[in-house]
Amino acid sequence: MSTRVVSAPRGRILLLTLESDDGLPRLERRVLADLASQIERLAAAEFDGCVITGGEAAFAVGAEISELARLTAAEAYEFSRVGQSIFRRVEQSPKPVIAAIRGYCMGGGLDLALACQARVASPDAAFAHPGGSLGILTGWGGTQRLTRLIGRGRAMEMFTTGRKLDASEALECGLISKILPASEILSAAAELSGRTGRISRRAPARGSLWL
Repeated sequence: MSTRVVSAPRGRILLLTLESDDGLPRLERRVLADLASQIERLAAAEFDGCVITGGEAAFAVGAEISELARLTAAEAYEFSRVGQSIFRRVEQSPKPVIAAIRGYCMGGGLDLALACQARVASPDAAFAHPGGSLGILTGWGGTQRLTRLIGRGRAMEMFTTGRKLDASEALECGLISKILPASEILSAAAELSGRTGRISRRAPARGSLWL
C-alpha cells in the first residue's frame, strides 16, 4: 500500500501526516524524499514548528519490506545513507519537530520519531524495533538515538528481541514525554512545538533550544 505525506498548516505549525490506505504508513523511498522537501519548506517558511503524525492505527511501521527485498547491496547502502541524512535534518531542524503518535511506532517509524525533538503518544501507542527477527538492523540512526534516550541495556533488548514497549513503559523510560487521549495529542504536540519555536526565535543565538 502506498504512503503519502500530506502537509497542512495548523496555525503557525506545519502538520505532516503520513497516510496509507491500509492505515499502516510505510517509509518508502518516495516518502523519505517527500519528508525531506517538507523539512526544507519548514526552514524557509514562516512556521514556528512542525508536527509529524500518522493514522489511528499507526504512526509508521517502518520501511516497505517488499521494496527492501528488491534492493542490491549498493542500493541498500544508499537507502540507509539517504534515511540517515533526512532524519539528521529532522533532528537538527532549527524549528522544533514533534511526533504525535497513535498506535504502532515500529522500525524506521520509531527511528523517525526518535529524530524528532519530542514525542507525545496516546495510551494505545506501541514502540518496537522488530527488524532483528527479519535479520535487519536499522540503518537510520535508531541504534544511536534510542540508546542515548533510554539506555544501552533496554535499547539492546528492543533491538535483539523485538520486544514492544507500551505507552506507560515508554513514558517511564523517557522515550515519550506525555500520554494523552488520542483526541488531544495533535493539539498538545502543536502547542509544544509552537511554544518552543517562539522561545527559540527570541534566543540570542537563533536556533532550536533542543540542540
